Amino acid sequence: MSKHFGFVLNVIAIALFVPGILLPMFSLNMDVTAQVSGPTLTTGLISKELSLLGTIEELWQDERLLVAGLIFVFSIAIPLIKALLVIWSYFTKNSRIERAIVNFVSNIGKWSMADVFVVAIFLAILSTNHAETETHQTLAIFGFKLEMIISSETLSAVGNGFYFFTAYCLVSLLGTHLSQTALTKKS
Repeated sequence: MSKHFGFVLNVIAIALFVPGILLPMFSLNMDVTAQVSGPTLTTGLISKELSLLGTIEELWQDERLLVAGLIFVFSIAIPLIKALLVIWSYFTKNSRIERAIVNFVSNIGKWSMADVFVVAIFLAILSTNHAETETHQTLAIFGFKLEMIISSETLSAVGNGFYFFTAYCLVSLLGTHLSQTALTKKS
């Protein structure tokens, strides 16, 4: 029973994984406001939503290859390999091969904590929410004094991809644990 339930949870995890990497993980908006002796001008500097795949693509284009590669390996490649191995182990008729696969998946599951690390990075980015800066300057030109206030505000928000990816991490770990527990009871 645990074997089947573990397999079902891993299938659900895969279903959560797909929107988790495709939907925006977070959105980031940054506005700058300049006020010169009364009149105010506000302009948006940054307005973007990034998914996990979009982040990897942007990092790759910015030639931050190591970071892009690490995020790809730990958040895309390892989860896909785990999913394929779990499916293979479920349908294999050889219990020795099944046990070896599930144990291997369980061991690389520890590396799946890197998934959680990626989510933590996004949370760190989101900690800039409502970060504001303000600079006051006085500009004297031909005896006239102009008061200038330049301020910026950064707003960030969690996107749906964050919730799907977090759910994938938790459901996948639980499913793998149940599959391994079923094999241990079987021995």
